[in-house]
Amino acid sequence: MGFRSGVKYFFDRIFALLAIILLIPVFLIISIVMRVRTGNPLIFKQKRTGKDGRLFTIFKFRTMYENIDTNTVSTSKDYRITPEGAFLRRWKLDELPELFNVLRGDMSFVGPRPDMPGYAESLSEEGRKILSLRPGITGPATLKYIDEEEILANVPDPVKYNDEVIFPDKVKVNLKYLERYSLLEDIKLIYYTLIRKKIDEY
Repeated sequence: MGFRSGVKYFFDRIFALLAIILLIPVFLIISIVMRVRTGNPLIFKQKRTGKDGRLFTIFKFRTMYENIDTNTVSTSKDYRITPEGAFLRRWKLDELPELFNVLRGDMSFVGPRPDMPGYAESLSEEGRKILSLRPGITGPATLKYIDEEEILANVPDPVKYNDEVIFPDKVKVNLKYLERYSLLEDIKLIYYTLIRKKIDEY
């Protein structure tokens, strides 16, 4: 483990634990509301591609109705999203359980978003370099496409647009992040995430 990646790893683990402790009331409130409004399960689990291409199970608050088709691309107009889920997704609260993924070492606070199995296989040799990073809760590509669900809601074929336009561009952005990441850079990107600042260029 290099110095930069070592600092990043220990920063992630320590602050994930602190964040989980501080956010216990938020976890409880969301869990109670979801239990009353939408029932179980509260947590959505799914296999995603992590560091070095290894699969891991990601944790999120469930935002969609159960037993509906498994199309992997969602939009802001997606009929599968519950009313409570729409609120959670709007403010990214559905991703709070990913703090446990960070604590476990599956994820980082900042990095490429973890994709569904299959997308990693489509990466070029250059693109596969981003798999040397732990996937992140946020990152420059996430901030560039902070309105991704709205963008996809306004194109004729969301899956095609995601696969041919958004995904390749995210890979380019994440390759730039790989070159320049540091603790200060991560803190800046976390701050931008908290204030919902969109990044147009990176």
